[in-house]
Amino acid sequence: MFKSIRVRASQGTQYIPDPRKANPAGLRGKPVIAENACETGCRACVTACPTQAIRLAPTSAQQPVQIDLGRCVLCGDCAPVCPSAKLSFGNDFQLASTERSGLLLSATRSAPDPVEVSAALRARFGRSLKLRSVSAGGCNGCELEVNALSNVNFDIGRYGIDIVASPRHADGLVLTGPITRNMAQALELCWDAMSEPKLVIAVGACAISGSPFEGSSALERSFVERFKPSLYVPGCPPHPLTFVCGVLDLLGISS
Repeated sequence: MFKSIRVRASQGTQYIPDPRKANPAGLRGKPVIAENACETGCRACVTACPTQAIRLAPTSAQQPVQIDLGRCVLCGDCAPVCPSAKLSFGNDFQLASTERSGLLLSATRSAPDPVEVSAALRARFGRSLKLRSVSAGGCNGCELEVNALSNVNFDIGRYGIDIVASPRHADGLVLTGPITRNMAQALELCWDAMSEPKLVIAVGACAISGSPFEGSSALERSFVERFKPSLYVPGCPPHPLTFVCGVLDLLGISS
């Protein structure tokens, strides 16, 4: 008993009381684009980006840099090569959006569009949401973070949200991975086994855009074209807090 008490005292409080107010030290989170001008003709950040997440807007000479969080893997390679120190990363983890276009950042649009509360989803799933996770060709990075949602730190079950073992029990599909051809049919079978109403949550850059495998002939991404995700959770992999806060915001659940 005394050993258990010593362990508990040394660990402190493990769970996060309010996910929206968490401060994960050391996290490489939201990209920050400064307002200072780029050097003339510089494309260093575009060249360094491995997923083509950075674009230079041709119509703006002062604020040309745009970052697509749906493609960005938060590798940080862009920041050290920028001669103007225009790019950096904070530890902001609230990056989810209900629209794909909401993930585009610039100096004048410093954060993703806020997650819009869905009145229909709140009425239906606000007190109980069961999710089935499908790895459609993922590397297991996002899958590990989805598994962490149920641990003592994040404890998503306290909000009535659970990851279930069967699509027959699920209200929503948590999609990870770029959707390879080998997994396309399995993904469809899982989706078809879920009863209506149901929703898709795209987790990670691979699920959102196929990045860094976008354009590969090994992918078959018609699923996300036919079934628009209700929530986009960017990252590579996303922090569990990004997922938790995104889903809570979507359902209008206060923490």
